[in-house]
Amino acid sequence: MSDKKLTLKKRLHIIKHHFRGKKMAPAFNAFHTFLFTPDETTHSGSHVRAADDLKRTMNTVIMALVPVLLFSMFNAGYQHYSAVNGFPENFSVIEHFLTWDNFWIGIIKVLPLVAVSYIVGLTVEFIFAVIKGHEVEEGYLVTGMLVPLIVPIDTPLWMLAVAVVFGVVIGKEVFGGTGMNILNPALTIRAFLFFAYPTWMSGDKVWVYEAVERAGGPDAISGETILGYLAQNKAAEMSYSVSDMFWGFIPGSVGETPTFLILLGGLFLIFSKIASWRIMLSAVIGSLVMGLIFNGVVDAGWIGETSKFYGLMSFDFWKHLIVGGLAFGIVYMATDPVTGAQTNRGKWFYGFFIGFISVLIRVFNPAYPEGVFLAILLMNVFAPTIDHYVVRGNVNRRMKRLKNATILPEDSEGKEKELQVETA
Repeated sequence: MSDKKLTLKKRLHIIKHHFRGKKMAPAFNAFHTFLFTPDETTHSGSHVRAADDLKRTMNTVIMALVPVLLFSMFNAGYQHYSAVNGFPENFSVIEHFLTWDNFWIGIIKVLPLVAVSYIVGLTVEFIFAVIKGHEVEEGYLVTGMLVPLIVPIDTPLWMLAVAVVFGVVIGKEVFGGTGMNILNPALTIRAFLFFAYPTWMSGDKVWVYEAVERAGGPDAISGETILGYLAQNKAAEMSYSVSDMFWGFIPGSVGETPTFLILLGGLFLIFSKIASWRIMLSAVIGSLVMGLIFNGVVDAGWIGETSKFYGLMSFDFWKHLIVGGLAFGIVYMATDPVTGAQTNRGKWFYGFFIGFISVLIRVFNPAYPEGVFLAILLMNVFAPTIDHYVVRGNVNRRMKRLKNATILPEDSEGKEKELQVETA
């Protein structure tokens, strides 16, 4: 096996010389580095060498997303059979959830979304790499997995393809590619779908697969999501328990439901030092604070049961974290190291307002009972501003300490040089 591998690598290395300096060199190099580590080395200057690179970072995030993807494929079938046949209240996970019938529905509904996302997105990436003459970047490896997990399962493939082209071009390439974008590309794609095709992205209903066409029956059933019930003040009609919400046995966008697996993925990203725990924790705190405020308003009697906002405002504040896409957004998209805040103190403000605004939009936007993707995009725009004021605050505090410090005459020149370096 190793001999064949070495032979293939050697042959690719020989072919690579024929592409050097050619227009299609970036495309070939992308294929080469997908199979093997890059064979290029630095020749001058000082460089920090480490075991991690962009490809390894992206692969680590994908590893954290795979369990969510597999669960979503089983849940697609489970939601179908639950809507059509119904299951006993204390159902067996092995008997009714982890079944081949459920997984098969997930294969034919979820995998095409993943395939279209990657094929279209990487095609655009390759085209821009060839036109600009730079290497194909690995940033879309994660975006391509995130996109199918944050859309409804019945999203038409052509619609997803159009949105992916828009998101990659407008959300990333026009800014210079991976590392230069100011908006999260996956959320830019989701925002395009929401504003361009709102009837498909309303968030109050979820499509449930039904293969009974030969019997003359419907080919789809629409079932309410939990947020849909709450937005319409129909909480009494819900049959989902807290356990269902936490484990993910509820309807929703493809990958947003399994809070438990999302929590494990978040811990994995924190311990692998890929994602910021400050952003995650502060976003959770922000959502809990906003939920507590709404609960307090209801408890004080300022909002009655006839109000159209009563259902979501009276919803237990901590339950906001286990329904909808809030947990998924906090773990996998708010922590994007490119579009998020960079300073440690800034991450606390950045994450807090994401959670705070998410619940605020969720409650007061009757057309779309969800808000995390809008909140993250909004804070993406303000992240540089947050970092700016954090840095300026640090500089001002150092200036104040310097003014209050006793400086000896012989040390004054050195202190002035240190101040110039700190404020540069």
